[in-house]
Amino acid sequence: MPKTKYRFNHQTLSYDRISLTGKQKFYRFLTYFSATLVIAVIYNLLFVMFFDTPKEKGLIRENQQLITQYEILNNKFGLVEKTLEDLQKRDDNIYRVVFEAEPIPLEMRSAGVGGANRYRDLEGFDNSDLVIETTRRLDKISKQLYVQSKSYDAVIEMAKNKEEMVASIPAVMPISNKDLTRTASGWGWRIHPIYKIRKFHYGMDFTAPTGTEIYVTGDGTVERVETSLRGYGKNIVIDHGFGYKTLYAHLSGFNVRKGQKVKRGDVIGFVGSTGTSTAPHLHYEVYKDNKKVNPVHYYFNDLTPEEYEKMIFISTNSGQSFD
Repeated sequence: MPKTKYRFNHQTLSYDRISLTGKQKFYRFLTYFSATLVIAVIYNLLFVMFFDTPKEKGLIRENQQLITQYEILNNKFGLVEKTLEDLQKRDDNIYRVVFEAEPIPLEMRSAGVGGANRYRDLEGFDNSDLVIETTRRLDKISKQLYVQSKSYDAVIEMAKNKEEMVASIPAVMPISNKDLTRTASGWGWRIHPIYKIRKFHYGMDFTAPTGTEIYVTGDGTVERVETSLRGYGKNIVIDHGFGYKTLYAHLSGFNVRKGQKVKRGDVIGFVGSTGTSTAPHLHYEVYKDNKKVNPVHYYFNDLTPEEYEKMIFISTNSGQSFD
């Protein structure tokens, strides 16, 4: 039952009953309701600011779990990167060395992926930096794995051709030199026999009587059969493939023609003293990737370790070449 309210009347010295009109009752209700609503809103705002709802707590927990998973994933990426780096080193320093192939350029292995806006869709979030970094590392690893896969494909092809490559490497001496005494002058600085000046000798000289047979040192194709009155004189160039070529100079005669296929040990010409030469001998050169290299490093198919050491001693003991 609602309480009845009274008001003291000083004139009549009695209490008069207070009666509210409908309009007054409405305004009073509106005032109480508004005050209650404002207090409720304030309480709600304070609760939202300082307390999380169960749904928000679940989302925060899920977000923390995702961050932890990204950190674990990044650590695993570190292990994958180290393993991939080890595979790359083995590829460059073992497999490609065995098959006489050039290493994969570092610029190709570490090349970037995509453009500057590749990760634009991942920006604008609370953990965008972490997500972008993880995605970037994944793209980099994927690119490096692709390059490494292609490299192994090439190594497999080289392995299939290994037998052919081994037969093509100039791995024997170009003339019969069992006692090694025909080794006259080796790679290095020598006194030129005609000009008497110090000049680098890019090859090896083997003395032998005119007409001595000359053997091709590896399988290949005759690239050049040339006759000249100076320089190398009558000379032959054999293309062995796989980046190898050999030169046989100062010959007295030929036993092959240009374009002919030859096998290691075939007689291709005969010792002479044509061109710039002071005595019958064979001037022999080896090229790898169009660069002259020391032939002494390639006599591994017909010399014992003792014979090899003796041959090096004889070839370095000479102070003058024959051409």
